[in-house]
Amino acid sequence: MANVVDRRLIVGMEVHVELATQAKMFTPAANVAHPSCYDAEPNTLCDPVSIALPGALPTMNHEALEMAMLVGMALGCRIADRCQWDRKNYFYPDLPKGYQISQYEHPICGPGCMTFDGIDGPAQVRITRAHLEEDTGKSGHELPGGRTIEGSIVDFNRAGSPLLEIVTEPDIKSAADAVAFGRELRAICRTLGVTEGIMQKGHMRFEPNINLELTLEDGSSVRTPVVEIKNLNSFRALEQSIEHEIERQEAQWLEDGVEMGPGVKSTRGWDERAGRTLLQRAKEDAHDYRYFPEPDLVPLVIDQDWKDRIGGRLVELPMARRGRWRETFQISAKDANALAQEPRTSDFFEACVAAMVKGGMDEVSAGQAAAKLLLNAGAREARDRGSAIERVGITVEQVAQLSIMRHAGDVGSTAADELFTALCDSDEPAADAAQRLGLLQVSDAGALDAWIDEAVAAHPQAAEDFAAGKDAAMGRIMGHVMKASGGSADASKVRTRLIERLR
Repeated sequence: MANVVDRRLIVGMEVHVELATQAKMFTPAANVAHPSCYDAEPNTLCDPVSIALPGALPTMNHEALEMAMLVGMALGCRIADRCQWDRKNYFYPDLPKGYQISQYEHPICGPGCMTFDGIDGPAQVRITRAHLEEDTGKSGHELPGGRTIEGSIVDFNRAGSPLLEIVTEPDIKSAADAVAFGRELRAICRTLGVTEGIMQKGHMRFEPNINLELTLEDGSSVRTPVVEIKNLNSFRALEQSIEHEIERQEAQWLEDGVEMGPGVKSTRGWDERAGRTLLQRAKEDAHDYRYFPEPDLVPLVIDQDWKDRIGGRLVELPMARRGRWRETFQISAKDANALAQEPRTSDFFEACVAAMVKGGMDEVSAGQAAAKLLLNAGAREARDRGSAIERVGITVEQVAQLSIMRHAGDVGSTAADELFTALCDSDEPAADAAQRLGLLQVSDAGALDAWIDEAVAAHPQAAEDFAAGKDAAMGRIMGHVMKASGGSADASKVRTRLIERLR
């Protein structure tokens, strides 16, 4: 068999997004993906429709339809004028009806395109379709806490939850770009408010379809069979499973020479502990599911007025927002990405900047000051309190007041951090808290000169060395001044005065 001289990764994605509607897709039963139901006991969110009791009939969830349209519009998809429901037939213990109500030939969202920040710059992925369906239940093979059981258990709380499946063309070229795409799609869906996107709860599940184009030493090329990795609910698993498949597929082709073609696609699971994929089954083709129109639901007609109403709910998407921040506030891409990860944090940041501008700061200074404060003191408090930055207790007004004081030199950097922490547990204005805690910075020339005189007298050699041009000698003098002042001296003004006096 010819040697492989090059390989090209080809990845298309199927992403399942659990929509955070109050009710399930085809029944008024409560939806486990809604925040109010996160702590529901197993099999308590069930009704005759979701567990397929005889005679129970489905009805469409209007909220889920609009959420799907909203996501489709954000991804540049064509929204169908008419779509229909189909039965996708297969047997699995957590699928009560023995079929899944889905969309096949006529999905609600047609072709589109999504742009994201790839590893090598902006990248695009073509969206094939996005269709609505109902989720299955959840099978378990151990009891809570990891206790072993004989056989398996099924929780039907998830059965019937609205699921938006987003399918892409095979445009992704690396595992890192697959993760970047997944993160951006999650950010879009969370910004639109259609899902909380909690990966551990299965709100988003990724199923990459992976194969390789291998270039051989004679100049010819072959493609390995496509593998679909099922139900990945972390970005770490997504990246590692793709990286593993790159090596496994090349080794497999070198062993058996099997190329891509009909009947050779397979599904595999990811074993994170072993760091490898495991064969599950040969992948079904569409005809194996015996799709046919759902007889209990009429086709859905979407007129232009409805589309226009949904289009009016679109907001600035994460990538556009990050770009605006970088341009307007001149903050780094790293800081913009960090602030944009959480939609509520993004809104909090914007509100803080607006309050600071209203208080007299220019936009650039306000944006940079707010970013620095929230990503340092704010992130630290959020970590220590097990909360999000916008929920640590400090208000928009207090952040603005503190930033304006810091910008004006009324408090130093260390004092600003201490004051931020204090304001998380107090509703008093920042200036009052700073006064109460003795954190206001002293910049009076007379007071500074008195401390400098004391420091120079205590460290005459350091003063002589600094006057001779040895900058490092300033440290001992500065340290004495800050200690004498209890940390309240304006450090920048002390430096200026030392240079004026000694040089």
